[in-house]
Amino acid sequence: MKVVIMGCGRVGAQLATLLDAEGHLVTVLDTDTYSFRRLPSIFSGTALLGDGTDEESLKKAGIEEADAFFAITQGDNRNVMAAQIAKHIFNVPKVICRIYDPLRRELYNTLGIEAFSPTTIFAQMLKEKLED
Repeated sequence: MKVVIMGCGRVGAQLATLLDAEGHLVTVLDTDTYSFRRLPSIFSGTALLGDGTDEESLKKAGIEEADAFFAITQGDNRNVMAAQIAKHIFNVPKVICRIYDPLRRELYNTLGIEAFSPTTIFAQMLKEKLED
């Protein structure tokens, strides 16, 4: 599977490493080359400097052939914008977007953007631990 990941923070680098180890063709896109230090030396995918909200950067990352796109930067606005571009302009079959604000997540889901909120997920996990 061809996967493009926008954001090479801790989550992006970990996801890229996991998918690469499974044999997927992974391209990680980030606006800061220093972020790529998080990728292991055995990473066989592509690390590309660029902005996931820019169509030309996405094309260089192989978005036109991508089976999946992950928007997982620290910025909710950038993530949803890139997710919409991937889904509606490049017709990527699977688009997943990280949204920190739980209220926005619900809105984006109604707009057809598959979004998850680590804020909500972690709060639910903590609540479940309390109830154990």
